[in-house]
Amino acid sequence: MSLSPTLQAPSQHLIFVSRSSLLSPQPPSLLIQQQIPPVLLVSLGIKVSSRVRCLTKSTQPGTLFPDGGDDPVVAAEEEPKQERLPPPAPSYGDALSLGIREPVYEVVEVKAGGMVSTRKISRRHLLKSSGLRPRDIRSVDPSLFLTNSMPSLLVREHAILLNLGSLRAIAMQECVLIFDYNTRGGKAFLDTLLPRLNPRGMNGGPCMPFELEVVEAALLSRVQRLEQRLMQVEPRVQALLEVLPNRLTANILEELRISKQNLVELGSRAGALRQMLLDLLEDTHEIRRMCIMGRNCTLKKGNDDMECPVPLEKQIAEEEEEEIEMLLENYLQRCESCHGQAERLLDSAKEMEDSIAVHLSSRRLEVSRVELLLQVGTFCVGVGALVAGIFGMNLKSYLEENVAAFWLTTGGIVFGAVVAFFLMYTYLRTKKIL
Repeated sequence: MSLSPTLQAPSQHLIFVSRSSLLSPQPPSLLIQQQIPPVLLVSLGIKVSSRVRCLTKSTQPGTLFPDGGDDPVVAAEEEPKQERLPPPAPSYGDALSLGIREPVYEVVEVKAGGMVSTRKISRRHLLKSSGLRPRDIRSVDPSLFLTNSMPSLLVREHAILLNLGSLRAIAMQECVLIFDYNTRGGKAFLDTLLPRLNPRGMNGGPCMPFELEVVEAALLSRVQRLEQRLMQVEPRVQALLEVLPNRLTANILEELRISKQNLVELGSRAGALRQMLLDLLEDTHEIRRMCIMGRNCTLKKGNDDMECPVPLEKQIAEEEEEEIEMLLENYLQRCESCHGQAERLLDSAKEMEDSIAVHLSSRRLEVSRVELLLQVGTFCVGVGALVAGIFGMNLKSYLEENVAAFWLTTGGIVFGAVVAFFLMYTYLRTKKIL
C-alpha cells in the first residue's frame, strides 16, 4: 500500500474517492478506473479483472465506468436488504418432510347417544381432538401389540386410554374410539357397551358419565371373557383328572397338555388384570382425575383434594369417586375369583402330571426288573452252552461213544444253570437291586 497523489501503475485499482465521501451519510461508491485525477488518494494495489461486477450494500445500484467517462457501462442491481428472521422451531409436521409416513388408524367411533360409525383418523388429528401426547397414543397403538401387551388404564385430562388385551380404546366425554374392532375383545366390548347407552339409568335416575360407562363396559367384557374361558376349560380338566392315571394314552396326555397350557395363559391374563385393578385402587389421584373429568374442578398438589367453584359439582364428584371404587372392587373380586380357580385347576393338573410321572416310573422299574431277570437267565444258559461247546469241538474225549454220558452231561448242564440262576437271583434280592 502506498500514499501517492497519482496512480503510477497502469493496472486497475480499487479506490475510495475522497475523505468527504467517507464522512457522508451515503455509502462510498466503488469505482474502477485506469487514470485518476491528481487528488490525494489512498490506492490499494490489488489487480482485478476488467470485467468485475461490484455489489454494494447500499440500495443505490453500483456503476461501472469506462476510462473517465460519464455514461455507465454495466449497472449491478442489488435486491433490497431483508432482515434475517430466526429459523422456525421444529414442529410435529416436520416428520412428514423427513419422509416419515404419518400413521392412519381405522377406528369405530361410538357417540354418547349410541351412534356407531367407522372412519379413518390420522395420528395428528387424533392428538388434536383428544388432547393427548404421542407417548400416550403408543399405549393403545395396535401396531405395538407385542410391546404393550400388559393391561393398562391411563387417565389424562380429557381422555381415558384403555388397553385390555385385544381391546384398545380411547374414551372421551362425547365419544369413544375403538381400535381393532374386528377382534374378539372389540366385538365383545361393543356388545356390552351399546345396550348400556341409554339416556337414563336402570333406576330412573341420571346415568353415569359416558367415559365411566365405557370403563365399566370394558372391564365387564374383559372379565366375562375370562370367566367364559374358564367355564370351557374347567369341565375338560375335571374329566381328565377322573380318568388319569389309570388310562395312559397319547390322546389323553396331549389333551392334558393343551388344557394345562390354556390354564397357564388364563391365569396370567387374570393375574395381570388383577394387578392393574389393585394399582388403580391404591392410586387415589387417578381415581379423582376420572371424577373431575368434564367438570370445572382441580386437584390440589399437596393432598389431591378436589376444588370446585360449585359445591354441587364437588358433591357429585365425591359420590362418583365412591362409585368408581366400588366398581373397581367388584371387578377385582371377580377377577380374583377367576384367577384363583384357574390356579387351583392348574395345581391339580400339575399334581396329576406328577402322579403320571410316578406311575410311569414304576412301570419302567418293572420293565427293568424283567430285563435284568432275562439277562441273568441268559448268562446261566450261556455257561451251559460253553460246556456243550467244549464237548462239541473236534477233540476226542471218548464220551460220545457212551449213551449215558450224553444224558449225564445234559442233566448236569441244566442243573448247573438253574442253580446259578437262583444264586444270582438271591444275590440281587439281597443287594435290593430287584
